[in-house]
Amino acid sequence: MKKSAQKLHNKNFIDAWYNAINGVIYATTTQANIKKQLVIAVLVMVLSLFFDLTTAEFLCLVFSVMLVIIVEMVNTAIETVVDLYTDIYHPKAKIAKDVGAGAVILAAINSVIVGYFLFFDKIGEWGTNILEVVVNSPIHIAFVCIILTVIGVVALQAAGSSNKHKMIHSKFMPSGHTAIAFAILTTIWLNTKNIVVFTLSLVLSIMVAENRIEAQKKNLGEVIFGACLGVLIVLMVYGLTLYNLA
Repeated sequence: MKKSAQKLHNKNFIDAWYNAINGVIYATTTQANIKKQLVIAVLVMVLSLFFDLTTAEFLCLVFSVMLVIIVEMVNTAIETVVDLYTDIYHPKAKIAKDVGAGAVILAAINSVIVGYFLFFDKIGEWGTNILEVVVNSPIHIAFVCIILTVIGVVALQAAGSSNKHKMIHSKFMPSGHTAIAFAILTTIWLNTKNIVVFTLSLVLSIMVAENRIEAQKKNLGEVIFGACLGVLIVLMVYGLTLYNLA
């Protein structure tokens, strides 16, 4: 009994964080709806680059997108617990699942309403200077790059955990911490061009990568993979916007 109790209890914050990441990967791997929602999230984040959103509008957009995914994960947890206790039809089990699904529907409706009010009036304002809005919003681009990096790492982790993708191995996955750190490093360099700020940021990014190796969470190859992934995503987003503007 003590051993099983220990398994269900997080020893420290690191264990809690690691188990939470495993939960995200499990939900992404096994739930088709979450996979679709992540694809939509990527499209919405990229689309938001082409609109002159204020900070408040962008936060509303991010919150509404994340809310749908969060509620879907909670619904998955509810269904799993219900199936754990009963594998036959029961009215209360049906109610639990229906309420969870209803929460997802409400979150999706909320995101549609938010998207409507954010984008509808702005669609008619599109013009030849639309890309200039993107380039002149470095903070917006930076947040989008970081969000896309997180989604990219989660997608790779999910693909590696699935047997459907033989080309991607779960034993060699990019370090998410390192990917985010180097994505932030790249955005800092592209936006500041300050060698002192870049050097300090580089030191911090290397410390993050070193920490993952010393903690034996990732090996050197996975850390390098994560760093390259973070840099590549940022360069692709900035490169595409600047290329189209030119």
